[in-house]
Amino acid sequence: MDGDVTMQCGSLDSDASVTWKVNGTDVKAHHREEGSRLILMEVDLSNNGLYSCFQNPNGERRDQINLRIGTSPREPTVTCRSNTYPKGFYCSWHLQHPTSIPTDFDVTVLHNQESLEVTRDVVHKNRCHVLFPEVFSSYPYRVNVTAVNALGKASTTITFEEINIVKPDPPERVVATPIPSNVRRLEVTWNSPSTWPDVEIFPLKYFLRYRPLIRDQWEHVELTDSTAHTITDAYAGKEYIIQVAAKDMEIGTWSDWSVAVHATPWMDKPQQIPSTTEQEPLLETTPSPAPPSAEPHRAGVPVGRASSSRHLPSPLLWSSCLLQGALTLALI
Repeated sequence: MDGDVTMQCGSLDSDASVTWKVNGTDVKAHHREEGSRLILMEVDLSNNGLYSCFQNPNGERRDQINLRIGTSPREPTVTCRSNTYPKGFYCSWHLQHPTSIPTDFDVTVLHNQESLEVTRDVVHKNRCHVLFPEVFSSYPYRVNVTAVNALGKASTTITFEEINIVKPDPPERVVATPIPSNVRRLEVTWNSPSTWPDVEIFPLKYFLRYRPLIRDQWEHVELTDSTAHTITDAYAGKEYIIQVAAKDMEIGTWSDWSVAVHATPWMDKPQQIPSTTEQEPLLETTPSPAPPSAEPHRAGVPVGRASSSRHLPSPLLWSSCLLQGALTLALI
């Protein structure tokens, strides 16, 4: 607000001499003083504060004024949603431009030209609850929210059908578990939102999305009336992020995503080599020394090689010849 504000120091005469302070310090805003009056010019929100006036010359405080500069409200933003279908719905509202002064809200709800009871939320001050007067109604609902303060008022009215505001809360207790001995599988389970009154009569369907942290692209699976799913195409050893959304089978829109959970598929543990107290001797390979002479090996000629007649007989052959000669002489 751009204007002037005039403050009077108590019941002092208009020509009394006074001194003004704001929050205990000198008034620095653009102003002028006329006797016992203080005139602030072109005020804005920065001029808010506790103003005190003191009568000269003794400096006795004569008055205090709590100045709060504000604005008249603009049209509030209103949204309505049913997360407890078919029991009822709630509406929320807020001001996009704060007024800086106390502002109240009046709410009215009409259905088939009848005014419905509105119950204010005990936790959220800008929220109210309304019971559905009937299920599967074809009559639209008309909600009006009016913001009111000392400087003015403004209203917003929205109209909607029952089926267009149904939106469950996200699924709860989402758990992802690796499956033993399956390096590409994760078992995902969850609970229906606890705010949904009767999942048996009004069943929900679910939308699962998952991706490894190393990628930005999600994989999606839509499930009908099931609160579990096995992921079979996970990357082995990669951490996954998983979320689930819910929706009524016939009407409304998808819920927000559930709280994200993280999981990694089952991984083989590296096998450990058992330790033994007795160790086999290590075999070392060393080059053979050069033979001391050209004498042939007594082990005989290797297979595939012909013996040379130029070689002298071995001592074993000489012994055989001597024994055979001795036997011949004995027989003669």
